[in-house]
Amino acid sequence: MTSKQAEKLEVASHSQISPHLQMCCLILSAKSSYQKAEEDIFVLTGRSVSHSTQQKLVHRQEFKLPILAAEQSVEELSVDGGNIRLRTPLGEPSRYQNYKAISLHEQAVGAFFQQNEGLLNWVNQQPLSPPFYCLGDGHDGIWNIITQIGQKEQRIEILDWYHLIENLHKVGGSNQRLETVENLLWVGNVDAAIAEFKDWDAQAPNNFVKYLEKHRTRIVNYSYYQAEGISIGSGSVESLVKQIGARVQLAGAQWNTENVAQVLLHRSAYLNGQLSSITKRV
Repeated sequence: MTSKQAEKLEVASHSQISPHLQMCCLILSAKSSYQKAEEDIFVLTGRSVSHSTQQKLVHRQEFKLPILAAEQSVEELSVDGGNIRLRTPLGEPSRYQNYKAISLHEQAVGAFFQQNEGLLNWVNQQPLSPPFYCLGDGHDGIWNIITQIGQKEQRIEILDWYHLIENLHKVGGSNQRLETVENLLWVGNVDAAIAEFKDWDAQAPNNFVKYLEKHRTRIVNYSYYQAEGISIGSGSVESLVKQIGARVQLAGAQWNTENVAQVLLHRSAYLNGQLSSITKRV
């Protein structure tokens, strides 16, 4: 095929893989290992596309996460972290490193490795509703990101209810006291919840009180928010981390550091339903 013919057909010159077959490869390798994608492509099409070619197809793509239209304004989002196993020299112990995942609830998702600025650039390009609700657990790294999203006056931060109660029950002690504190936190009464621990001088309750003080402004009236149909838990992004893990945490999988960001973008593009329209020349 000549260069002119390739240009007219919108495929790469000297390529033996059609745009449709490329798309099929990208979809399958977003769901499983490159080796498994090679096997599945052969079963489904009768064409052989090696696992190394599958990998090259992924790394030659420019995956762009979606920017929502103005009328699709983001009302809720949540941020969490996941771990990915990095390749280490033979004989050295495995090394895991954190990546950040963000869910624009029921609208779009993204995952970023050592690219907090890229995450912020993407989400701050979205049409953010006034107000919009940001959910996360108690980790500083999550809130350091959330506090840079949108404008402070339009952002309402919510500490994940389920993580809050999980931390409460780590305190132990009287079940009656724990139930009382849980009921107080359910309506956002932080001062009364703290007062329940004043007569108990021990490390566990002291740590929990510090936790409450630290996140005081993020502990809302959960009862009211739930009644209004506003999310009180970051389950959306926790589900996203599990879905990403289904690809990057396959048994025995290790990743070269320089490839991780692209692999996460590839999986995000699949979860966003974008791969069915990819026909970029490779």
